[in-house]
Amino acid sequence: MSEQSSFVDAFLPAGFGRNGRLERITGLLDWSRIEALVKSVRCAETGRPPYRPLVMLRALLLQQWYGLSDPGLEEALSDRVSFRRFCGLALDDATPDETTLCRFRNALKDAGLGDALFAEVARQLDAAGFVLKTGTLIDASLVASAVRAPRDGSTPKGIESRSEHDPDANWTRRGKDRRLFFGYKLHVGVDQGSGLIRSRRLTPAKVYESEVADDLVLGDEAAVYADKAYEKHARRAALKARGIKDRIQHRRSRMQRELPHWQGVRNKLIGRIRTAVERTFSGLKGRYGLNRMRYRGLKANSFHFDLVAIAYNLNRIAARPA
Repeated sequence: MSEQSSFVDAFLPAGFGRNGRLERITGLLDWSRIEALVKSVRCAETGRPPYRPLVMLRALLLQQWYGLSDPGLEEALSDRVSFRRFCGLALDDATPDETTLCRFRNALKDAGLGDALFAEVARQLDAAGFVLKTGTLIDASLVASAVRAPRDGSTPKGIESRSEHDPDANWTRRGKDRRLFFGYKLHVGVDQGSGLIRSRRLTPAKVYESEVADDLVLGDEAAVYADKAYEKHARRAALKARGIKDRIQHRRSRMQRELPHWQGVRNKLIGRIRTAVERTFSGLKGRYGLNRMRYRGLKANSFHFDLVAIAYNLNRIAARPA
């Protein structure tokens, strides 16, 4: 295995197997810093890993961009020249099989490297000037568990039930009709203008948005935009103390029949801006399959969300007009 062209590659016609988007993504980062984070990760407790960890990590990113299963990724790495080049594999190099890919992903998860990888990529994108910091759009969205919901969830008492196959998932109610929902909740802080995900959390579905909101504030943004579910006097005061503009919508109190006119107007203005975060969720659920979790358990799904968020940000920048 080598990042250098092999003897076989030398006989290929110019431009054969090129993928402009993957080449742009390759040029976005200093991958040596990424490699430094994963270089010690092994797929097994003993023995020397057969592939460089950076090769394996890039393969996992390809998996997110192209919506591939582990068997599908194994097949694509064997078949697609552009995938090999992105990973740093020559045409005559062996490629990892689905078991090796799965073991490496689990090794990364067990090493707790999801947050470090996301942070390093985010740092490099920030240093390159892609992050605007004019505001952070905060919101959350429900995602179904990978397993079937427990049958007794249809009763009020059953809301507390858990699945033995995915004990970290739980119940909540959603929508105006208060329908029951079983799974998890994505929480994101999105950079206004660039649309990049700057902060993220995954929690069981029952966790309220406001409970994790403060973790999504970076501190270097000019403003924070959020709907009325995030309204809290202490939060407004904390933003003001940090010099961050409070752009959280107002919520009608129990003593009010309706909001004062100025608060209603303010809510509409904020709403026009914060709706951009819905495009982020649309992309995460549509292109990246996060309408349903892929794995079981909070740890595995949180790591998967980290990979998806990294892939989402890199692809968003690479898709921009030159």
